[in-house]
Amino acid sequence: MKKIWITGSLLSIGLCSLAQQKQGTVVYERTSQVRFNIADNNNGEESKVQTRTDKFDLSFGNNQSLWRQAEKENDDNENISNNGVQIRMIVAGSDDVLYHNFTDAKKTELRVFFERKFIIDDSIRPLKWKMGEETKTILNHVCRKATATNTSKRTSMSIENGVMERKEIDDTSTITAWFATDIPVSAGPAEFQGQLPGLILALDINNGKQVYQAMNISEKSDIASIKAPAGKKHYSPAEYKKERDKMMEEMQQDNGGGRRQIRIN
Repeated sequence: MKKIWITGSLLSIGLCSLAQQKQGTVVYERTSQVRFNIADNNNGEESKVQTRTDKFDLSFGNNQSLWRQAEKENDDNENISNNGVQIRMIVAGSDDVLYHNFTDAKKTELRVFFERKFIIDDSIRPLKWKMGEETKTILNHVCRKATATNTSKRTSMSIENGVMERKEIDDTSTITAWFATDIPVSAGPAEFQGQLPGLILALDINNGKQVYQAMNISEKSDIASIKAPAGKKHYSPAEYKKERDKMMEEMQQDNGGGRRQIRIN
């Protein structure tokens, strides 16, 4: 009888393990900072930081996920005025849709740039994560800490005498993620998916310059809606970048003939 009782207990533990959450919906809040360095006529420079908060939905199930904006609490485009200089801040990602297929390690993204839609196909590229021993509880889920660095290209723009100049700059970001150990789904906010062996519920980039925080999580998900965005023409990331740069050149606007300089990071 003792052997039977032990076997039954082990079976019960195994069934609990199989019952881990494999689908659901998460509402994230994203806080972003944009820094403007505005040169004055005395060769000085004033730095301004604009902070913006948005909410996004993440649906996951069947080893797939779909990321999109949840609700718009403010205008997509915000104007900043400083001593007669008008800066129009266009927030990336407000109308974008991002689909991941973890089985195939593929992703498809719908990007809207100046009202033009692009469907971009790419592969998932996991970062080199360092697992930590530190844990904390987020929305009643025990989360483990993981850190990574990501080297990419960042666009720096300057406007002087009505002429806009863009430069591609090497940029290294420090990323801290907290993933739920009891939700074995490799999903998370924005492009940080297919990365860790659990659902990312909090993520910090460069010590608060951009922060994602899960605000609510449920076990329900509309599985049928988790699918790649469709379009007649698909682009590679390189093809999309080429089209985007071409559009920015065409839509360059005169800065009114002023001698002010604006750098946006």
